[in-house]
Amino acid sequence: MKRRTFLKSGLGAAAGVAVGLPRARRASAHEPAKWRTFEVVARIEVADASGPTQAWMPLPLMQDTDYFKTLANKWTGNAQTMKEIRDVAQEASYVHAVFATGEKAPVLEVASRFSARDRDVEVLDPPLKGVGMDKASVARYLKPSGYVPTDGLVLETSRQIVKGLGTDLEKARAIYEWIVDNTFRDPKVKGCGLGDIKAMLETRYFGGKCADLNALYVGFARAAGLPARDVYGVRCADSAEFKSLGKSGDITKAQHCRAEVYLTGYGWVPVDPADVRKVVLEEPPGNRPLDDPLVRKARLKLFGEWEMNWLAYNYSHDVKLLGSREKPLAFLMYPHAETADGRRDSLDPTTFKYQITAKEV
Repeated sequence: MKRRTFLKSGLGAAAGVAVGLPRARRASAHEPAKWRTFEVVARIEVADASGPTQAWMPLPLMQDTDYFKTLANKWTGNAQTMKEIRDVAQEASYVHAVFATGEKAPVLEVASRFSARDRDVEVLDPPLKGVGMDKASVARYLKPSGYVPTDGLVLETSRQIVKGLGTDLEKARAIYEWIVDNTFRDPKVKGCGLGDIKAMLETRYFGGKCADLNALYVGFARAAGLPARDVYGVRCADSAEFKSLGKSGDITKAQHCRAEVYLTGYGWVPVDPADVRKVVLEEPPGNRPLDDPLVRKARLKLFGEWEMNWLAYNYSHDVKLLGSREKPLAFLMYPHAETADGRRDSLDPTTFKYQITAKEV
């Protein structure tokens, strides 16, 4: 398939959905969601450590929001030093542990307590409540990052997706629908993926996981002039609606990246096209078509709503960890460790073991 032919495919359906949006996506008034409190404990063990060893564990959001509040963080272990690092520029915080050179079995345990409540932004046109654009605070979310450029194929594809659309809401919705229509969840991808959207566009392979598919949304939105950001975190409870979109108890492999887009008149609007594709693939009995009622329900819900059975860590891309001798991370969503031999693979339990557990309190 020729590149330009490919770029034009699938655009009509997405644009049509955006243009044809009803005046109110959901018009019923409702009470604010109730706050729930959770405790998440992460235990990190570095096997066969050699030379200087360090470990890093992401902490919940530095700033409180209308849907998330960090209550407390505490940590223990056998490190020489353990301290919280608050990277204001990156809007990320984490525990940094430095172990004695002779320590063969480094251990760090971090317990975090937080409260969260479901998000539901009324996506009306025009909005019920006008929220002005705070240009200074959102300007960073128009800039490219290492894996999320805003030029080249990203810009070209974004322009075709939003061509002819008038409002920012229409553009944001069209990009969302394009992601749902043109991507798929690839279970073979390791972890949550890398979020390398330039490679995805160049290879025309649109399979991936949450850090890939939601990064596509962020890149296309930024290229269209809409501030957008990934939000990295981990599921911490079962879902009330979708079996595939929740995890409780042992959440070691439940990391999940979401996305937000900033729209004048609305503020930050939650989106998650990647989870629509997860429902398609994983919701029993699996491999559901896009017109399946449960998929349609998820598709409607995940533009404007998040079920907050999920711990939010940060919005960070290209993260340089304090003390690290390695290159910056694409994002900070997993525990990390380094020894004299270099960075351990966070997804390889043979050399870097960790367990994360969650409970509602």
